Amino acid sequence: MAIMSALLTSLLILSFFSYATSLSSNHYAKTCPNVESLIRKAVRDAATNDKKVPAALLRMHFHDCFIRGCDASVLLDSKGKNKAEKDGPPNVSLHSFYVIDDAKKAVESACPGIVSCADILALAARDAVVLSGGPSWDVPKGRKDGRTSLASETRQLPAPTFNISQLQQSFAQRGLSLDDLVALSGGHTLGFSHCSSFKNRIHNFNSTTGVDPTLNPSFAASLKQTCPVKNAKNAGVAMDPSSTSFDNKYYKLIFQQKALFSSDKALLDMTKTKNLAAKFASSKDEFTKAFIRSMIKMSSITGGQEVRKNCRVVN
Repeated sequence: MAIMSALLTSLLILSFFSYATSLSSNHYAKTCPNVESLIRKAVRDAATNDKKVPAALLRMHFHDCFIRGCDASVLLDSKGKNKAEKDGPPNVSLHSFYVIDDAKKAVESACPGIVSCADILALAARDAVVLSGGPSWDVPKGRKDGRTSLASETRQLPAPTFNISQLQQSFAQRGLSLDDLVALSGGHTLGFSHCSSFKNRIHNFNSTTGVDPTLNPSFAASLKQTCPVKNAKNAGVAMDPSSTSFDNKYYKLIFQQKALFSSDKALLDMTKTKNLAAKFASSKDEFTKAFIRSMIKMSSITGGQEVRKNCRVVN
């Protein structure tokens, strides 16, 4: 029964996703030629005032694509009895939605009814990486926006407590490989984590030890100081010491036993993922090339039906 249940869950998830063959880098060349510059300005203006914006936009895009494809369903507000994705437990810490609102307003003013919110989010995520010192790439465009957003479906998101088998299954259900898993995990080079995402490694780890023995002892001690058992609601730490710069230090930290999440450490638990992590730790160029490939692949998972006039509500 357990095997049958897992199979049905996989089939249900896969039914939400498709890889779009109609996306193209010049999709708006005639209908909205300035779309990329308008979005870039909105992201740059917001990031100038808040250094947390780039990490927030990258994470937002990832969380969008893993639920029903990259259809901007994460942007929809809850309405009445319907609790939307953004209010699901894994997403309550998402922020900077106003940046997408600002970009959409600018784009609608220039070319109303043309550009989807899903495309705006995909482009904003790319611009966020660039603003953080990371690579640029041509974002395929032509996504449509979804009309369904359910908080209950956010349980499908890969959790920071996942082991390598759970991660592999989660990515595979979306047509993403182990190569994609390791490359996209590098997005953890940006941002901040609340204590709740890694408390399992520093408090009551198992029946014999309180702290994950694979954590660097001094690093674990610093985490415990920041995140005591009854920690402040918003307490946490930067994902890495250079958490506003897009680099390959994340992979180096994994091998130094200073990665925050169980899911980060899990990359060392399979030969292929460990070798890829080592490759990226030793070469930023190799990491950025792989990251670009995997971002394009992930962001090409589609599932929408319309172009919203307002990213927070369906038409």
